[in-house]
Amino acid sequence: MPKKSSTQRLVIMAFLIAISVVLTRFCSINTPILRIGFGFLPCAIMGIMYGPLWAGVGYAIADVLGMMIFPNGMYFPGFTLTAFLTGIVFGLFYHGREVSFKSSILPNAIVCFVLNLFLDTLWLMILMGQGFWVLLPTRIVKVVVMFAIQVILIPPVWNKLMLRVPGVN
Repeated sequence: MPKKSSTQRLVIMAFLIAISVVLTRFCSINTPILRIGFGFLPCAIMGIMYGPLWAGVGYAIADVLGMMIFPNGMYFPGFTLTAFLTGIVFGLFYHGREVSFKSSILPNAIVCFVLNLFLDTLWLMILMGQGFWVLLPTRIVKVVVMFAIQVILIPPVWNKLMLRVPGVN
């Protein structure tokens, strides 16, 4: 990937953060314990283009901005930590590598089954005062669905759509 100016990087990151907020807040199914959405796509693109730190910071900023601009509950910093770690994982596994269905399995398994299933369930347990094991069954269904969606969508979104955008590759 060619070197980008810092201005270009900031503009692209701001655009991806904005898209993440819109996809998370408006293009998702929300219940008190589940969110099925597409905010992961801009985060994965940040990771592919700029690596783990930029993706982590970008997704954390998207989480905070989304909560400030469009609150749908109480802010909890644990979810921002999960967002940051999601960006780190996507950046570690995607940056500088080919993005394929096969290469998409491990990072999405870590994000879905470690960060989203266990860490987010812990945050919900703290927030809602319910037991971890009470929340887990519903969350398992969500995570399995999101894992499939993420593995299926990230490679074609990057390879078929993003690589056609001028200035991206």
